[in-house]
Amino acid sequence: MESPEDFCSIEDDGDARKAAACTSSTSSGSPGESASRLFGRQGTVHRCMGGGKAADLILWKRRTASFGVIVVATVAWLLFERSGLSFLSICSDVLLILIILLFLRANYNAIRDRQVQTLPELVLSEEMVNNAAASFRVKINNVLHMAHDITLGKDFRLFFKVVVCMWLLSVIGSYFSFFTLAYIGTIISITVPALYSKYEEPVDSFSNE
Repeated sequence: MESPEDFCSIEDDGDARKAAACTSSTSSGSPGESASRLFGRQGTVHRCMGGGKAADLILWKRRTASFGVIVVATVAWLLFERSGLSFLSICSDVLLILIILLFLRANYNAIRDRQVQTLPELVLSEEMVNNAAASFRVKINNVLHMAHDITLGKDFRLFFKVVVCMWLLSVIGSYFSFFTLAYIGTIISITVPALYSKYEEPVDSFSNE
């Protein structure tokens, strides 16, 4: 005859097996669920894009800022493409106007005995510079490693991808200028992810057909 302690241990083992079975079924279902999503991503679009302010901007969580990016990009594209001026000329003119306005404003406030509003100091911290340098170092090393493998003929697929990408860029560059391509890329990056986030389920179901 089994004691109460043995009966309790049997029940505990049964509960543990049930929990393990539920966990295994859940974990086995998650890869299928992630595979049914576009590009096999896991988590929401906002989370995959970092979940920060940049993701909020791209996914139109901050509508005013997102619309402002489109307006600024459109105005900049019109200035660079329709004005006929070079990039250096436009940047110099904008900085010149800005410096003159700030100088006149400061002197006007001094003449009227008004307190001049202090501008925030723009200082690059050592930590920020080190982080940026470390990030660029990793990316540059990756590019150099890819170039090394291509030149030695170690990776034919990588060589073929690079050749195709360069050829496509050459063809596209013959029809569009650099500023037009930058403008198109900006508009696509600020609209396509937001549209996909809004119509995520129909797009995922259509991509799996």
